[in-house]
Amino acid sequence: MKYSHKLSDAIHVLSYVDIYKDGDLSSNTIASSIESNPSLVRRLMSGLVKADLLISQPGKASTKLARPAADITLLDVYNAIDAEHHLLHVDDKTNPKCVVGGNIQATLNVVYDNVQRDAEKSMDQVTLQSIIDDILVRNTNK
Repeated sequence: MKYSHKLSDAIHVLSYVDIYKDGDLSSNTIASSIESNPSLVRRLMSGLVKADLLISQPGKASTKLARPAADITLLDVYNAIDAEHHLLHVDDKTNPKCVVGGNIQATLNVVYDNVQRDAEKSMDQVTLQSIIDDILVRNTNK
């Protein structure tokens, strides 16, 4: 099973930009924190700029949050990444002649839609500021 790290990486970028707002905010430096490559960081940052979560000037490492971290939710970031917005996926290749195979998709679609709504409701309650605060607390407890 393939996992996407886009949400995690996007939150990482936003947190880094806020915590190191007076430091080096180049894509190279942020990429070294993520242990990724600068082009991935630039693509993520571009999406975050388009979603009005970041303000950036091309050619300059002067990125900043577009609004206070307390006003950015995990759901905002989730919606900003260019990924299919479904946490769970139903297998569309089942045997329609089988009782289970012929009905499992419709059944699971309803269940998965409910899980998706609940997850998005929870994500809307988590702010970037709460994530940043936790990062900083964990750092001081080391």
